[in-house]
Amino acid sequence: MSTSSYTYTLFGLTLAGTLFSGYLSGVKLFTNTCAFGEGCPLFLGYPACYFGFILFFALLVTVLLSVFTVIRYVTATKILIGISALGILFAGRYVLAEISQMWSSGFTATILGLPTCAYGLIFFVLVFACAYKFKKIA
Repeated sequence: MSTSSYTYTLFGLTLAGTLFSGYLSGVKLFTNTCAFGEGCPLFLGYPACYFGFILFFALLVTVLLSVFTVIRYVTATKILIGISALGILFAGRYVLAEISQMWSSGFTATILGLPTCAYGLIFFVLVFACAYKFKKIA
């Protein structure tokens, strides 16, 4: 893959993560309920989706800064790898808690099949893998 292919891929992944976590955050902020009828895990007293949105938005801004050559690709990949690794740890903690809770309650699936934090984790892993691969060619 060329650098532009990785850039478009990273842009798509970070935009999708930002939109998804933004939707979850918006629903929680404006309706005071959690989207898709799930429980809302808290971090420092605030819904975890707010922090997921901040992390994904930071990833999106980093990609955009590299596209417009405000920062170099090498710098961008380091930032992307660091933030996505933090996101993996953050979302992974909640996924483990939600999966164990689902397991103890008879493993009832959510509307989306998996907890929403699991989808955030998947996107963070994809961004991490893509940025790591991009680092090798940049």
